Amino acid sequence: MTPLDLVKTGRRLLADRVGRPPQSDLKKATSAAYYAMFHALCRICADCFVGGGADDKTSAAWRRVYRSVEHGFARAQCRNRQVMARFPWEMQFFADRFAELQEKRHEADYDPDSSFKTIDVKTYLNNAETAIRQINAAPIADRRAFAAWVGVRGR
Repeated sequence: MTPLDLVKTGRRLLADRVGRPPQSDLKKATSAAYYAMFHALCRICADCFVGGGADDKTSAAWRRVYRSVEHGFARAQCRNRQVMARFPWEMQFFADRFAELQEKRHEADYDPDSSFKTIDVKTYLNNAETAIRQINAAPIADRRAFAAWVGVRGR
């Protein structure tokens, strides 16, 4: 599974419908948009800290780094406007979408009274895809700095 596979899954939940999708599909698609970004972030951290080759991705070290990314810590780092302003626009766009989508995912998954609109969920999925593509195309030095900022707790 790649992060963009999750975007495709979210889009399938909204596709080929007559009328409005049920809220359960809109909420699952919202969750898929967030998790696409979260897994993209995990992959960036593991690739930058351990390596992105096929052999690296099967190593225990790569999996350990991948699984070490913390949702709340990453969101807090992404919301730190003072530090994020020093990053290139690709990282800023990713950080803004990541924090926004984490909030939307919490709403979708934990608020039984929440309601989502199809147009908004399509925007979430499009933004997730754009952010993932942009950050993956950014220079490796910028990705490393971003991975260190959102993936490693400082002292």
